[in-house]
Amino acid sequence: MTTSIAAGSSNLHLRIVGNGHSCRQNSYLSDLTFKKCMQNEVSRSWRLSNLLQTERANFSWSPAVENSKRIKEAVVSCLRDNNSTKYFDFAIIGSGVAGLRYALEVAKHGSVAVITKAEPHESNTNYAQGGVSAVLCPLDSVENHMRDTIVAGAYLCDEETVKVVCTEGPERVKELIAMGASFDHGEDGNLHLAREGGHSHHRIVHAADMTGREIERALLEAVVNNPNIFMFEHHFAVDLLTSQDGSHTVCHGVDTLNTETQEVVRFISKVTLLASGGAGHIYPTTTNPPVATGDGIAMAHRAQAVISNMEFVQFHPTALADEGLPITPTKNRENAFLITEAVRGDGGILFNLSRERFMPQYDERAELAPRDVVARSIDDQLKKRNEKYVLLDISHKPREIIVSHFPNIASECLKYGLDITRDPIPVVPAAHYMCGGVRAGLQGETNVRGLYVAGEVACTGLHGANRLASNSLLEALVFARRAVQPSIDHMSRSTTDMGHSNSWARPIIPKSLKDDVMEKVLRKTKKVRKELRRTMWEYVGIVRSTTRLETAAKRVCELEGEWEEYLFRHGWESTMVGLEACEMRNLFCCAKLVINSALARHESRGLHFTIDFPHVEESERLPTVIFPCSQVKSTWSSRQLHKHHSSLEPLHL
Repeated sequence: MTTSIAAGSSNLHLRIVGNGHSCRQNSYLSDLTFKKCMQNEVSRSWRLSNLLQTERANFSWSPAVENSKRIKEAVVSCLRDNNSTKYFDFAIIGSGVAGLRYALEVAKHGSVAVITKAEPHESNTNYAQGGVSAVLCPLDSVENHMRDTIVAGAYLCDEETVKVVCTEGPERVKELIAMGASFDHGEDGNLHLAREGGHSHHRIVHAADMTGREIERALLEAVVNNPNIFMFEHHFAVDLLTSQDGSHTVCHGVDTLNTETQEVVRFISKVTLLASGGAGHIYPTTTNPPVATGDGIAMAHRAQAVISNMEFVQFHPTALADEGLPITPTKNRENAFLITEAVRGDGGILFNLSRERFMPQYDERAELAPRDVVARSIDDQLKKRNEKYVLLDISHKPREIIVSHFPNIASECLKYGLDITRDPIPVVPAAHYMCGGVRAGLQGETNVRGLYVAGEVACTGLHGANRLASNSLLEALVFARRAVQPSIDHMSRSTTDMGHSNSWARPIIPKSLKDDVMEKVLRKTKKVRKELRRTMWEYVGIVRSTTRLETAAKRVCELEGEWEEYLFRHGWESTMVGLEACEMRNLFCCAKLVINSALARHESRGLHFTIDFPHVEESERLPTVIFPCSQVKSTWSSRQLHKHHSSLEPLHL
């Protein structure tokens, strides 16, 4: 039995060859189809490059070849159509490590637009504390790193992907250093390599506890100085622009909303990279920045991209619990403050409020167990003892080591009267990372032609059922580079017809709605968003059950219908766009993907733990794959704002 993309159809669905078993399909979300591939087909079916018969590229890194004429043409094209339509060779959605690293490479071959929802630095990368895992110590090996990754991923990882990432990782780190990224060194002059939960060796390259910020700084500096890269701040990506070329969906760019001018700006591109991060804000407590509302995953799903493994939401075990601080913060945080895994890697110990160490009773690796194990253990302690947080104590270490290794954490805690060199840190789990996402091949390719993915928005198979600490930045760096050559090849075979820009209906700003109506819509949306996040935490959290998941599916469906009915009753139209409304539709879309993926998995593996199927089942050691079906009866969150265009002459390949 295998799965494939059916030929001769404008929609993607399953073709089952073999015993004819039907797909599980949840009644509350009719536009999703699920299928688990048989175990001996996992590797082959995972490779989208096989499904699409895409040859893997041989890399040859060319020097910059663009001259001033190319740059001038790019600038002129940016001004076309009164600035409402822009033409680029490459459009990148997201300004984290994946998007910026990719931009710097493809800029050697064409004009590049980097589209970012807020300021360029506002990404998950900027909030990453721990570091980048890579084999840089003679005592370590690629095989060790692979083993740690696969064990942490509960044996659901794609081994070929794991080998590629662990093998290429060291070179990607060296490239960052060559670009000016500054990482910590030991007294011997070599890189200081930390150890984190799930790692058997010291292999975490870091810049104190602000590694993501340092990487982002170095990459942004290089991007700003590159004349072929154009940064578009405060441009919210609304929907991908797609057409049908026979049975294939083709991506031609993206519609965006300039949230400062309230204007719709259309980007027509030969190649589009999604590097928009995750969807942490489907939950009420998350370490993700406010921009992480699942926009890329939702857009890709609406554009007929294949989605995978959305049930595996990683809850970081240790986010700062504000209610346990000596001085309570005066206002609620938009995102929880992360206490990096490296604190436990450096010897931090977890206690309950009775000062009892509890991790050894859950796992022989104690505090160094993988994140899914630690998060569930903390959750169990909180529920059994009816407490709101646990304590993470690193104060037994020398003060100078604590301050030098964790200056950002020490400073943040000190603001609220807590000295981590003397007292334990109150911590609680928080939504942190999506291990699932848009299904990608070894070059970041998707089943949508011209659309590539890298970073948290992608599901490459590296993380399996649970991400190993500090593998996220590594994956982003590796796949950003691997997506470059096939993107260049696709771009060189493509042409842009300026007339294409009017082939899709343009989204409209709701200027026709009166101010009081807009205020009502915004209030309703805010209320619904809060209720959705509460529902997800209560019913689709760290520990799940079939009944609770079904309750969540029903409640989310009702909530979405209620919200959409309210909007349309007050004059909202299906082609209207606003930041809050569009974020809401993306949150609904991602929440449903998570719920229905969780319902499809009848076992407990990695981050997905359900009391109804509490054990690992070998027959279930398969990725969950979501193929889009007909959008005829779908909700607003599940369909593109513009009509899916089938008569558009495609960009020639």
